[in-house]
Amino acid sequence: MTPQNSTPPDNKNVPTHVAIIMDGNGRWAKERGLPRLLGHRAGSLQVRKIIEACIERGVQYLTLYAFSTENWSRPRYEVRGLMYLISNYIDREVLNLHRMGVCLHHFGDINGLSRSMQKKVRAAMDLTRQNISITVNVALNYGGRHDILSAIRAILASGLPAEQVDERAISNHLSTSGIPEPDLVIRTSGEKRLSNFLIWETAYSELFFTQAMWPDFTSATLDEALESYAQRKRRFGLSDSASDPARAGL
Repeated sequence: MTPQNSTPPDNKNVPTHVAIIMDGNGRWAKERGLPRLLGHRAGSLQVRKIIEACIERGVQYLTLYAFSTENWSRPRYEVRGLMYLISNYIDREVLNLHRMGVCLHHFGDINGLSRSMQKKVRAAMDLTRQNISITVNVALNYGGRHDILSAIRAILASGLPAEQVDERAISNHLSTSGIPEPDLVIRTSGEKRLSNFLIWETAYSELFFTQAMWPDFTSATLDEALESYAQRKRRFGLSDSASDPARAGL
């Protein structure tokens, strides 16, 4: 059994940007005979612990998939409960995160949230804007396809000529503009798909899947993902010979 606390891996190959699909809250609750919302609440208690662990390990950017555009189709009581939990989390934790040096950033369509939630999100970002320990991006009302579509619409509205529309232009109009692309994407609960999460930005991200459900995701599980990442050779589409002069005979 993996220990709850672990020593950070002793390597310098720490990803700059880690993104996490926090999955399995509902199943975690179901296995214990609890309402799904109690699973989401249990998951929310892990967030600050993982942020702290990322700071200790030298991760500079952490993106958390909190609520997708597709999640609105869930039962109304669950959506209301999730929004309440997120709102409550902001009220409860934003000062703690500020003291930790966390810079909070939002990914997604903020205008699709309630006015009170918009106000809280913007206030949290304003409060923490100058912090430098880590940037935590919260993907709230976020969907990768919707974000790309919004970027294309913004480009068209700007009047940019078609021949000048390139990958950089699209990237500059996404929610993630100005943020490095994820080096490592972690998904919990055993599912092995991206589920419309950062689908433009993860073209060359390393992927790590764990059976641990999000409420059970600990710093030790994070270290397993970081160790796996450290052992991989990222080629970004290049062959071994192209990335290794010795193999190319140079």
